[in-house]
Amino acid sequence: MLLSELRQAPHLSASSIGDFIECGLLYKFGRIDRIPMEFVPDALKFGSTIHRVLESYYQAKMIGDRLSLRDIHEFFEKQWRDAAEGREDIKYAKGKDFETLLMGGIDLLTAWYMKLSDDDFNVLAIEEAFSFNIPGVEVPIIGAMDLIEEDESQTLIITDFKTSGKAYSAAEIDNNFQMLIYFMAVRANGYADREILLKFDTLIKTKKPKFEQYFTVRSEIDEIRAIRKIQAVWNGIKNKVFVPNDTGWKHKNCAYRKICDEWFLNGGESDDKACDQ
Repeated sequence: MLLSELRQAPHLSASSIGDFIECGLLYKFGRIDRIPMEFVPDALKFGSTIHRVLESYYQAKMIGDRLSLRDIHEFFEKQWRDAAEGREDIKYAKGKDFETLLMGGIDLLTAWYMKLSDDDFNVLAIEEAFSFNIPGVEVPIIGAMDLIEEDESQTLIITDFKTSGKAYSAAEIDNNFQMLIYFMAVRANGYADREILLKFDTLIKTKKPKFEQYFTVRSEIDEIRAIRKIQAVWNGIKNKVFVPNDTGWKHKNCAYRKICDEWFLNGGESDDKACDQ
């Protein structure tokens, strides 16, 4: 089943769980009230465009082909123009605009392409949708893994494509919740007996663009902790406990800042809508 089809029914995902933990109002406004964002952050649109380029590269690899750097550049430019050119709802960070991100994307993809290892991993799936359940949570956990590969020893390598403004720390790599969800999804869907290696392919948007690959693993203890966390999140959602976080670093540039301010000024509100993640 496609991810778009899985999204039609109530569910949780790594991103929605993260939203709830980060700020209950962020979750409520976006996932329950379904209020349109006041703007689209440039990093979100840029990241999704880079993601499509990497997806096309591995689709070609899956059938034994290899896209050239020129192919990559041309595909990115077309995708970026289609996604962002003339869009007034995109909010660009200071010093950024459509053209600077166009050129920046080309440089970033060049850094990625030139450093990408020529491994012999077998591509099993791209954008592989998943769904699984955990005890005490009445909706499934869904998502899609960017890339699933297999090495000669039949170890599964689950890769997540990332764009980032800086290199990741060891703690960020080892504690990433999305990767833990991927680990749980693979185990829940018939591969609990396989070795599972998790990998970030990270395109870093520094002044001199860089590409880094970070490998990590998760354990059954990590899985137990995640289950308890997700159960607590679900209980909060069911009981309509949406704690606002207006002191976090994301608050200043939140795409729900205006409606958030109104919520505080109006003394909060009750909401009788059903949970529809």
